[in-house]
Parts: sequence; structure tokens; C-alpha cells
Amino acid sequence: MVKVISLSDDAYNELKKLKGNGSFSEIVIEIVKEKKKDALWEIAGTWSKEDANRIKKEIYEDRKIPSRRFK
Repeated sequence: MVKVISLSDDAYNELKKLKGNGSFSEIVIEIVKEKKKDALWEIAGTWSKEDANRIKKEIYEDRKIPSRRFK
């Protein structure tokens, strides 16, 4: 499925510089994946195991998914 989006001239030109021989879709996907990795690294190691397990337990309870023991 194709979607139409609007970009400013500046945004278009920056994407065009990055895309090389690829497509705009490929460069957008690459940027989004990299952004997600960066976001995960920002929080990596900031919680103790106890905090992480408590948060996971709360998520499972909120979603009504049977809790599993995390090590």
C-alpha cells in the first residue's frame, strides 16, 4: 500500500542526500530503525532487575497476560 506524505523542501533535500541509489521508503525505514535502537540504548541498564521485573509484571497484569518469571 502506498501513502502520500508532504515534506518541506529542506526535509526532501536531506532525505534525497541520504538515499543514494535506494528508495525514499528504504531510507525512512533505516532512519526509523536506527532511532528505535537509539531509544532503547538510552534506557538500557537504567533499571535494576527488580525494577524491570516489577514493570513487566505490571504490564502483564494490565494486559491480562499470565505473568512469567523473568531472570
